[in-house]
Amino acid sequence: MVNSQENKIVLPSSELPRSWYNILPDLPEGLPPPLNPATGEPVNPSVLERIFAKECIRQEMSSDRFISIPPEILEVYMMLGRPSPIFRAKRLEKILNTPAEIYFKREDLSPVGSHKPNTAVAQAYYLYKEGIEKVTTETGAGQWGSALALACSLFSLESLVFMTRSSYNQKPYRRVVMELFGAKVYASPSDQTKAGRKFLNENKDHPGSLGIAISEALEVALGQERTKYSLGSVLNHVLLHQTIVGLEAKKQMEMIEKYPDVVVGCIGGGSNFAGISYPFIHDRIRLGKETRFLAVEPKAVPSTTKGIYAYDFGDTAEITPLLKMFTLGHNFTPSPIHAGGLRYHGKAPSLSLLVKNKIVESVAYHQTEIMDAAVLFARSEGIIPAPETAHAIKAVIDLALESKKKEEKKVILFNLSGHGLLDLKAYDDFNNSSLVDYEPSEELIQKSLVSVPKVS
Repeated sequence: MVNSQENKIVLPSSELPRSWYNILPDLPEGLPPPLNPATGEPVNPSVLERIFAKECIRQEMSSDRFISIPPEILEVYMMLGRPSPIFRAKRLEKILNTPAEIYFKREDLSPVGSHKPNTAVAQAYYLYKEGIEKVTTETGAGQWGSALALACSLFSLESLVFMTRSSYNQKPYRRVVMELFGAKVYASPSDQTKAGRKFLNENKDHPGSLGIAISEALEVALGQERTKYSLGSVLNHVLLHQTIVGLEAKKQMEMIEKYPDVVVGCIGGGSNFAGISYPFIHDRIRLGKETRFLAVEPKAVPSTTKGIYAYDFGDTAEITPLLKMFTLGHNFTPSPIHAGGLRYHGKAPSLSLLVKNKIVESVAYHQTEIMDAAVLFARSEGIIPAPETAHAIKAVIDLALESKKKEEKKVILFNLSGHGLLDLKAYDDFNNSSLVDYEPSEELIQKSLVSVPKVS
């Protein structure tokens, strides 16, 4: 259903995609495998099955372009609001006086306010079917932790979440949401694990990082029976679950006979960007479409814009296998920006490969300029975006102004990956001019990159 003037595009429930899209068969070159840090050899999938759901590891390694979604997951998807609508930002277009058409996918409408349930539900379902009783994870801003806590409650699983300490302090109501869904939440680094105690001993006021929180969650998962770990981004099975977003978007754009010239999303690990973009990247690689893909990160954590493409650990305590990705070094401690979901030292291997091959472009912004864009979007479209999503909005505004300058009509599509109703401290700081920009020095980046293993 399309309302007047293409302002809202609603995909009928009967058109909900029945499969996820797996980009691995369409990558321009083979994805480098995870390596055992001790031997430098590819990791046996059975090792990863001790950490993750077995079905997720099967999907991680799959060469199938499409992977069927079980009926039980489809049922929960629809219960949580899928398919999500696409809106056109006509008021923003008018304020910018741009010939560009701006469309955004409403992933903020899920019960936890973000795109994260798309993979949380899938992972919780597979763990439940496997007989697992307890699930551990990390979370930055709390969007992923909230989604996994909800998914675990739906499948009667116990959940344990390590939340980066800076976000734990900045966003107390995200903790409350997780606890309402039954999760136990700890500020990371915590005193609950060997890894956490190590970093607390070094700095009792440590702001935490996703790398440290991952280490803590993995330590617990590996140390307890009938317990496994669930990941909110980075690995391929997580990203392919998110492609439900882009697959819906393709159908919705077809309904109004439009096709995006540019697809935009913010990047922390890469899940929401991959979700909206990968089905369209398939069209560029396989069908010759000329769509641009723009991934947006914070200048405080410039993995793709200032990092290196190399094998590195996915966590700070060096528990994970080595992944080939854009990284700032697993010892990099991000500044406490409000976009907690983007405070990760590396990027998804498949996304990193696409950046390396220049299929995906990347750009970085300061948090003051993205919050300025968020306020403009809120006042024009009536939606308060999460600080993470505000990075994408800033890039979209810049693209729209570029279209105005060049007098070119462009169709821009972006993923409104989360709302900011639990991020009001960021807006308060911005309104009071107390928001601080952070950008690591070249010296700090080089110092952190020393920790990257020397792997050919």
